[in-house]
Amino acid sequence: MPCTHEKVGTHKPEWLKIKLHNDPRYAAVAALVRRHDLHTICSSGRCPNISTCWSRGTATFMIGGDVCTRACRFCATKSSASPAPLDPAEPQRIARSVQLMELRHAVITSVDRDDLPDGGAAHWAETVRAIRALNPNTTIELLIPDFSGDTGLLDVVLDAGADIVGHNLETTARLTPTVRDRRASYDTSLHVLRYIAARGVDLGRDDLAKSALMVGLGETCDEVLGALDDLAAAGVRRMTIGQYLQPTSRHYPVAEYVHPDIFARYAAAAVERGIVHTESGPLVRSSYMADRLAPKVSRPLNTLTAQKG
Repeated sequence: MPCTHEKVGTHKPEWLKIKLHNDPRYAAVAALVRRHDLHTICSSGRCPNISTCWSRGTATFMIGGDVCTRACRFCATKSSASPAPLDPAEPQRIARSVQLMELRHAVITSVDRDDLPDGGAAHWAETVRAIRALNPNTTIELLIPDFSGDTGLLDVVLDAGADIVGHNLETTARLTPTVRDRRASYDTSLHVLRYIAARGVDLGRDDLAKSALMVGLGETCDEVLGALDDLAAAGVRRMTIGQYLQPTSRHYPVAEYVHPDIFARYAAAAVERGIVHTESGPLVRSSYMADRLAPKVSRPLNTLTAQKG
């Protein structure tokens, strides 16, 4: 499968230009976020897909604070060995935000909290339970850290009962030591995904585990296909593939802009390997079209309407 890459220069290629949507549902959510000072990764992370996702009734929240104990070279999140303590009111605040925004699908992610004995696992579980109690019709997706591969801590999170549990592989095996924090490893991430998938099978769900890859970091096509092989073997059945974009000049440089045709080929390759729910494209991010990759559940989903009052 030959790759066609755009030469990296001062201008991004045409396919990376964002097309804004003028949707009244997006405007309603944006107004709610401003009025109630709600915090979402969609806005703070300047996600290119914010209008698309909010219009679909989907949003992503980050818990555990805004300072990470790890320092991956691709990520713009602040880093420190001693972040502030967890906010015990955060789970209820997130649940209330989901309610105010009337979300059909809520995605929760977090910073790494290696400073905590449980890595923040109990806080994760409490957040899921709070969202479920206040928003029984909303599907819940998690994007969790690796918890150093500790299956006991993973169980604490998994027992809370989210509909999808994701952990990002991020990049290929060769690039992992260069791109990710030294405490993160390719094998640990696969172990985490394998455990999530196995727990899902125990619950009668063979599609619980989700992951994501960034491309454009200098990987080869064969390396991407190898990562897809590894993800499929781990039991991952949902994933996203997107273009890496350098947050600042201090971060890992973009090696190439991958052509949309190659993204389409990667999606086809993922499906061929059994990763049947795949979103792949230059602007795709971990939570892109998250509701479309969500499982069908028996409980009816909320629809997004303008908040009254």
